[in-house]
Amino acid sequence: MARRLFWVDSSEKDLLEFPEGVYENIKGALYFALAGGKAEHAKPLKGFSGASVLEIVESDPSGTYRCVYTVRFQTGIYVLHAFQKKSHKGIATSKQDIDMIKRRLKRAAELDAELRKQEKKGKGS
Repeated sequence: MARRLFWVDSSEKDLLEFPEGVYENIKGALYFALAGGKAEHAKPLKGFSGASVLEIVESDPSGTYRCVYTVRFQTGIYVLHAFQKKSHKGIATSKQDIDMIKRRLKRAAELDAELRKQEKKGKGS
């Protein structure tokens, strides 16, 4: 089963709104992950067990941008959230963003289960 890139909810639309250079760097890191690698600027996201939920952090003169994805599922890489960091206090991800990532991680698990079920059904025909 080949791994693919999946976008959960508005993550693709949100990433497309990033400045071009930031967008290109993040997209390159995602495709590197798809090939089995981990970009140097991709780090495990704190608050999630293990290293299966990662964030890519990119900055440019307009601010700092983050893209969160998971490699937890066999069917592919699921992009969970893409956002511009708004707070100037500390480096922590806001509770609102963490809650969204958790909701989207559950949605990614549902999508993965559906895909595996469909693929299994297709092989059994």
